[in-house]
Parts: sequence; C-alpha cells; structure tokens
Amino acid sequence: MACSSLSVSVQFKTILLLVCVVVSVSASAIEQTQTQREFDYFALALQWPGTFCQRTRYCCSSNACCRRSNAPTEFTIHGLWPDYNDGSWPACCTRSNFDEKLISTLHDDLEKYWPSLSCGSPSTCHGGKGSFWAHELFILMLLGMAEMGDIQWQWEKHGTCSFPVIRDEYNYFLTGLNVYFKYNVTQVLEDAGYIPSNTEKYPLGGIVSAIENAFHATPKLVCSKGSVEELHLCFYKDFKPRDCVVGSSRLNDMVSSKSSCPRYVSLPAYVSLGLDRVKAPFHWMPDIVLKGLGSKYVL
Repeated sequence: MACSSLSVSVQFKTILLLVCVVVSVSASAIEQTQTQREFDYFALALQWPGTFCQRTRYCCSSNACCRRSNAPTEFTIHGLWPDYNDGSWPACCTRSNFDEKLISTLHDDLEKYWPSLSCGSPSTCHGGKGSFWAHELFILMLLGMAEMGDIQWQWEKHGTCSFPVIRDEYNYFLTGLNVYFKYNVTQVLEDAGYIPSNTEKYPLGGIVSAIENAFHATPKLVCSKGSVEELHLCFYKDFKPRDCVVGSSRLNDMVSSKSSCPRYVSLPAYVSLGLDRVKAPFHWMPDIVLKGLGSKYVL
C-alpha cells in the first residue's frame, strides 16, 4: 500500500512539473509576442547572385546558383523585412500557418525573382523543417505534400511581423514582388554604367549616388571580399522610399562599418554552376541527402 501511494505521489509530481513547464513556455511565447512592438519601416533586401554563388560548394535542385536555364543574372529578392529604426527587428510575430497553396499563382515569379541561392532545410519559427524552392517540388506543393522552407521562413519570420500594413501571406509575397519590379535596382545600375564584370572595380559612392538619384533615398550595401553581396532599399509603411542609413556622413558610415564595403567594389558576373557536374569545383548532392542536413544551409 505504501509503495502504491509513493508511486501515485511520484506520478502526480511528474504531471505537475510538466504542467508548470508547459505554462511557463506558453507564458514566455505570449510575452515574446506582446513585447514585439509594431515595426518602423520596410527593408527590401536584394542579393547579387554573382557574389553569393561564388561561395557555392554544393548543388541541389533547389539552388538557383546551379541552374542551367532560368539562372539569376540580376539582383534577386532575399526578403521584405519589417525593421526598427534602432537597427533591430521583430521576428516570428504570430503563429500564422503557412499555406503554400495560397501563393501557387506566384510560383513562377517567386522561383525566378525570389529564389534560394543555397541548399538545405531551414528550421521554421515553430520548429518544423522545410525544403527550398525547386521546380520538381511544385507538383508536390499543389498536392500539399511539400514544404517551401525558404519562402516559409520568410513568411513566418518576417511576413507575420508586417501587420497591419500587410495582413496575409499572399499579399506579403505579392507586395515584395511589386516593390522589386517598381524599384528595379539592376536596371538603374546598368543605366549608370555599372554592369557585371569580373575585372572592373566601381566606386561605392557612384553606386550609392545612382540609387539616390533614381529613388531619392540612400540604400544600404553589404559586401563580401570587396564584392557587392546585398543591397537594401528602405521604405516607409506606405512604400515611399526612405534612407536606410541615417546620418550626415552616410558614405563614410558604410565604409567604416563592420559589414560594409570598401570604397571600390566589384559586381562579379554570374557564372552558371550547372553546366558541368564533373569538372565544376563543387559537389552535386542528391536532394534526399540534403534533407538530412537539418537546419544547416549548405553553400
């Protein structure tokens, strides 16, 4: 009898402990959501494939760097991000369920202009796993059998924080595409004489000025080993352009900041990595192998 009472007591304490843990985690999640105030502005983050794809060491069907056709040769979208003026940003604001069928009509444009430039299966905000955009996954997507990991991540981490300006998944991606088309950075730079080249170096100030003259706002640039890797355009909540960098010496801030660019930068030409699997200096990995990589991005 004593042993039976002891067993019941232990079970009760275990259940009580589990309840406390669940309540604690739930309270923490609610608190996190409540402490994320409304964002101040949008940043449209663009990535330059010529720079980003130079780091590719592994290929998969979802990596746009490895495409033979429909390869990215202009700035592509990394994300449309709600940000704060102090340099921080909200993330994973709600548990809005991602539904790939809602954006099926945008698939072709997303695949071309908002592609993944890496391989792997990123974790979502809520602990799930997803694969990247891949053409052969589209049929499965329509059947509800595939997760669109990179796109899902953008919606869960950033899109859910764009409320009340953008209120749903479809309009988040549609808005990102529309802003991208309206403010065509690639065309602006080409018109100013800044074209992809593996030999030329361009003045950072000239690139910034070209964007400022076209959109009347200062962009933010991020470089990797002297090459432009990302360019951010910033917008008020009504999507009118605004400065990304605040201050009187904005160009000097870009040059001196930790993640910034030198005074002369390159825009390397994109070289398709999918032309020759045998001789290319990277490894072609079957998608089934990449699914086991978990949350790591393979570049």
